[in-house]
Amino acid sequence: MATATEIHDYLRLLFARIGIPHCYICGNKIAKQTVEQIVDSLTSQCSQQTVKILAPIVRGRKGEYKDLLGDLKLKGFIMARIDGREVRTEQQIKLERYKKHTIEAVVDNVKLTKHEKSRIAESIQTAIELSGGIVVVKTKSSELAFSEKLACPKCGVSIEELEPRTFSFNSPYGACDECTGLGVKIRIDPELVLPDKNRSISDGAIKPFFGPVDGWVLSQFRPIARRHGIEFNKPVKNFTKGQLNIILYGTQNDQWDQSFEGIVNMLERRYRETRSDSMKDWYRRFMSESLCPKCKGDRLKPQFLAVKIVGKSIAEVTKMSIADAINYLSTLNLKEREKFIASRILKELNQRLRFLNDVGLGYLTLDRRMSSLSGGEAQRTQLATQIGSGLTGVLYVLDEPSIGLHQKDNRRLLRTLRKMRDLGNTILVVEHDEETILESDYVIDLGPGAGRHGGHIVATGTPEQIMKNSQSLTGKYLRHQLTIPIPSIRRNGNGKSLTVLRASENNLKNLNVTIPLGTFICITGVSGSGKSTFLNEVLYKALANKLYNSKEKAGSHKAIKGIENIDKVIIIDQSPIGRTPRSNPATYIG
Repeated sequence: MATATEIHDYLRLLFARIGIPHCYICGNKIAKQTVEQIVDSLTSQCSQQTVKILAPIVRGRKGEYKDLLGDLKLKGFIMARIDGREVRTEQQIKLERYKKHTIEAVVDNVKLTKHEKSRIAESIQTAIELSGGIVVVKTKSSELAFSEKLACPKCGVSIEELEPRTFSFNSPYGACDECTGLGVKIRIDPELVLPDKNRSISDGAIKPFFGPVDGWVLSQFRPIARRHGIEFNKPVKNFTKGQLNIILYGTQNDQWDQSFEGIVNMLERRYRETRSDSMKDWYRRFMSESLCPKCKGDRLKPQFLAVKIVGKSIAEVTKMSIADAINYLSTLNLKEREKFIASRILKELNQRLRFLNDVGLGYLTLDRRMSSLSGGEAQRTQLATQIGSGLTGVLYVLDEPSIGLHQKDNRRLLRTLRKMRDLGNTILVVEHDEETILESDYVIDLGPGAGRHGGHIVATGTPEQIMKNSQSLTGKYLRHQLTIPIPSIRRNGNGKSLTVLRASENNLKNLNVTIPLGTFICITGVSGSGKSTFLNEVLYKALANKLYNSKEKAGSHKAIKGIENIDKVIIIDQSPIGRTPRSNPATYIG
């Protein structure tokens, strides 16, 4: 959500300008690092290794850099590294103009020994002067980056100069190396591999296994399984945790020099190795998202997650609700210099956050995925962003913005629309909601019926003029001449029910909900209280898993009781129903 509203962009800028780096190992503040400290760190970490000392001149920038190699040659450098490939500086290299490049001068190739300390120091000093403070050292197994300005003297952890892109999970400079900034890893899910634990291995408990190849795999596993007491005719639910680990993750060579790869490892290997798109799709059926083990869902490299402002990292700030973020930013205890640097950034941040709070979204966390927002929440987010842009003279067209909104939130929506109008814009709304119609300055009523009976302007004017128009069906309802009667008798249902236990996805707080079957049930509440999450993410997906063997992962819950009382579940939402461009209602209903 923070990225969609540009809040994350301003947070990145704020942390790059006044963030205080800390060592992600020991937690101490990181200070500037001298050439001598860099040499000591290198000789202690990589003693007796031959390394290359590189000076980064261009880092992730677009351009052709036609004269750069020539300039390096004139300065006495023989080799350079361009996008990871070493070239001679005398070569003519043509780079793509609109592609990002990294160009480094190879300063020295030296063995790290005590006798070479003065040479190493000179080379590092040269690299620092050439690059503006950064030196990269390539060892046999890795690359180490040192900064003349930022390093931990205790642990040797060194980070480069802070920039907004180092706090972006969409940039290779800031994104976690393990998950490439996604915060999750898509892996084989043991629950999807063994979905029915009442079955035995012989009875097909291992869902992905089929055909002679997998039969051969099981035959090879049988001797190892026998030694560990794993019986193929025994229900999987009766296996111990250790036995399940052997089935899923395999064993090392034992005293009989036999090993088993494990089903999870085998499927992940097959997924990586196959070149067939259809087989990749098939393997994805047994995969699900899990938190990245390295960044724990925070999406950034550890050295940048350790940059803090008043004890909070950028990931911790984005995990706050909008209301909490307003409180945090407005109560920051900054030094005078930091206040001067951050004043304009904080003004923009507070302004955007307050717009979101004003439209009733203060409970949402900044790291919430836009795809998980309800329709009303998503629309109000867009409206708040438009208010923040401060545009004037714009015609905004909204198609039924009150859909999915509670009346409490509808008033906030109307206040927002009035703000946009007062900025000098025109707001054109298609709407059936009574409160919205009465709040409008001008109404155009179409009708008198639907389909071929419609298409005419029945009435125009202020809401009061519409109410007085005898031809307007809308006017009759507005003046309560026509009403929708409330049923006096309610159905009792068939006596059966569905019970969802401890639903806790998104905003849900361990709910226990009983739904009486055979009745017309309405789930209501203020926008964002968890209605759509409960119905779509928890209830529907869980029932689809049980009834249709769906692979979609249901929202967090403990169990659902009473599934035996239904035999189908159908979701009817606002997604397009057409299967092909030639579909029409007649083809859809058969």
